[in-house]
Amino acid sequence: MPTQDSAAEPRAASDHRVASEDSADVIIVGAGPAGSATAYHLAQAGLDVLLLEKTEFPREKVCGDGLTPRAVTQLVRMGIDTSPQAGWLHNKGLRIIGGGRQLELAWPELASHPNYGLVRPRSDFDELLARQAQKAGARLLEQCNVTAPIRDERTSRITGVTAKLGPEKREVAFHAPIVVAADGNSTRLAIAMGLHKRDDRPMGVAYRAYYRNPRHTDDWLESWLELRDAQNPDHLLPGYGWIFGMGDGTSNIGLGILNTSSAFGAVDYRDMMRRWLASTPPEWQLTEDNRTTPIRGAALPMGFNRKPHYTRGLLLVGDAGGMINPFNGEGIAYAMESGEIAAKVIAQANSRKTAYDRELALSDYPKILSQTYGGYYTLGRLFVSLIGNPKVMRLATQRGLSHTMLMRFTLKLLANLTDPRGGDAMDRIINGLAKVVPSA
Repeated sequence: MPTQDSAAEPRAASDHRVASEDSADVIIVGAGPAGSATAYHLAQAGLDVLLLEKTEFPREKVCGDGLTPRAVTQLVRMGIDTSPQAGWLHNKGLRIIGGGRQLELAWPELASHPNYGLVRPRSDFDELLARQAQKAGARLLEQCNVTAPIRDERTSRITGVTAKLGPEKREVAFHAPIVVAADGNSTRLAIAMGLHKRDDRPMGVAYRAYYRNPRHTDDWLESWLELRDAQNPDHLLPGYGWIFGMGDGTSNIGLGILNTSSAFGAVDYRDMMRRWLASTPPEWQLTEDNRTTPIRGAALPMGFNRKPHYTRGLLLVGDAGGMINPFNGEGIAYAMESGEIAAKVIAQANSRKTAYDRELALSDYPKILSQTYGGYYTLGRLFVSLIGNPKVMRLATQRGLSHTMLMRFTLKLLANLTDPRGGDAMDRIINGLAKVVPSA
């Protein structure tokens, strides 16, 4: 429950007497999927939004580029055309490879999500979302590198940010009663506000590159549960891998590893990628000569590894709040979903007449996140701790892939693809588990 002192500072948008370039109802730091989704939904609600992006579009981002139906739902909610004619490569589901087996699992038929996934490069995808937020009315500033929060000396509440703007790095200040941190895993803004990562939450790391190859039009997302070492075929490399066709002559190929693995941080990930791809069939042409980009890596903050998600006028969305799914490493869907949730809460707060009531509305944000994802992420943390044991992972791969019905259940669980209202028996089991498991 907010105190009168903590609620003393925030103002409603209606309190802004004169609109100006350096002030807004809401400032959003970072124009990735989380920031752009937040900006879009806020602008749709009629708020004045400043969206600050430190780089300039188009820009690269380390990612698998594959979107599950859960992410597609969010694109549709933003009014984005997801047809092949609009440049999207559709996929049917997930192809799983492991234990000497291969299994293709179609995306489930659900009322709440479509039955197709998408692939699109992040260099294009992120700009598409940011421009959609602009069309809705958000003010986007590129080459705007936020350097620090501006805080009220009495309450320590955030009231804006300082930044370096443009190629000349001109020092500027922006002011707003509410600020959203959408600046990814590094989230300098949240750290400056005293919010640090939790070591008791799972963390992953992923490396990827693009390769020219004849499989680039594959309409299945391919997940490798085992990675063979070309130098020692009887030896399994740690982690998991993926191959996602981009439809442009290349595939996005990468591997990931969790911090529950003893190999985390102790291997040369680039060398591991080369050794794995050297074990794939020669006709796939996944050679160093066909690699078109450097092998780059990024951290994957999972399972709410930074809290609280709201404090003193600052809301965390997406990777800044550690919202990547521990089960499958998916981040884009949860980035966009948390952005929409944050926007709804902020719009409600903006409608309140008193500072105390506005703070009461804002304090609901972490509660909604906990109710939406908390139990599911707790299950994910248990799952991550189990598969960190190579023996458990090997047994699950060898036994599980031979049972199609079990794997369909597993796909729904790992991808968080269920109908929340009714659904089939699998949906009810998964939804029930997520509700009874405590959120932490």
